[in-house]
Amino acid sequence: MPEAYIVDAVRTPVGRRGGGLSAVHPADLGAHVLKALVRRSGVDPAAVEDVVFGCLDTVGPQAGDIARTAWLAAGLPEEVPGVTVDRQCGSSQQAVHFAAQGVLSGTQDLVVAGGTQNMSMIPIAFASRQAAEPLGLTEGPYAGSAGWRSRYGDAPVNQFHGAQLIAEKWGISRRDMEEFALRSHRRAVRAIDEGRFARETVAYGDVTVDEGPRRDTTLEKMAGLKPVVEGGTITAAVSSQVSDGAAAMLIASERAVAEHGLTPRARIHHLSVRGEDPIRMLSAPIPATAYALKKTGLTLDAIDLVEINEAFAPVVLAWLKETGADPDRVNVNGGAIALGHPLGATGVKLMTTLLHELERTGGRYGLQTMCEGGGQANVTIVERL
Repeated sequence: MPEAYIVDAVRTPVGRRGGGLSAVHPADLGAHVLKALVRRSGVDPAAVEDVVFGCLDTVGPQAGDIARTAWLAAGLPEEVPGVTVDRQCGSSQQAVHFAAQGVLSGTQDLVVAGGTQNMSMIPIAFASRQAAEPLGLTEGPYAGSAGWRSRYGDAPVNQFHGAQLIAEKWGISRRDMEEFALRSHRRAVRAIDEGRFARETVAYGDVTVDEGPRRDTTLEKMAGLKPVVEGGTITAAVSSQVSDGAAAMLIASERAVAEHGLTPRARIHHLSVRGEDPIRMLSAPIPATAYALKKTGLTLDAIDLVEINEAFAPVVLAWLKETGADPDRVNVNGGAIALGHPLGATGVKLMTTLLHELERTGGRYGLQTMCEGGGQANVTIVERL
């Protein structure tokens, strides 16, 4: 049976909104990790058959197939193509899936997967609202669809509403969420101080470490914040941070490993994606994880580490309640609440961290999942070699 191997993976530090990466062209962020990936892996860049990048809000500097633009901005061979993927927050995790599927099918041998996003420069959902204003289309992607309205009515379709619905359905209090958020910050600060991210990151100018974690945050400070919606329990403190960054990963076949003298670090054990209620939107990691475990015959006891994107605290807390997973194996170095969520880059950013943490701890299996717009979730299981 064909195998798809992870040869190397690298990411930028994640910049805060308005921080050290905020003025960097998103193609240059992508180019930075692509150059580092080629250098670290030792791969002949001309042998790469495709570059699959995740990116959302592909307008302005993120338009025009940024996967291709980033590769060329890196000074890499013009004969290598690129394609940009949008599966919302899971875009670059889906990029890994497409890259691995190309290798597993036998139609490709070397594919780069990654993602880039500058949220400081182009705000979230800009493409569906502000960019559409000159066309008189300001009500978002669902307004005007008779089929959508007949099925879902006029229910709000946004992540804050979904997070609130999850908190209510699973009985998750504001205090529960704030305690989880505080733990995320503390784990991230510990990881930075212990140098756990040093191997996986490549500094961009003066930005040498992730800018998001707050050393001075407290439960008292969090409790003083106003909810996003009056009467709700979701605040900025329990939400992922607006961020800038990029990440890239090299996926190779057995033949490519042999022909190019590459050293694989992990193999792709499983790939899947599932969907559920698009109004609740963010709870799909629960059925997606169950589906992946059933398909593989694995149990969570066999999974050494889990990365589940902290889009909002209730996403992870509901997942923990439903799966019974050990919290000490989940997001052990903090998550997006502390470290940030650069949308199109987050999937490969998380997988880069997962790979390095498996190597640091000697674990075998790592599982990654994340909620995505439209009520979807990807699941990837990797096996360290």
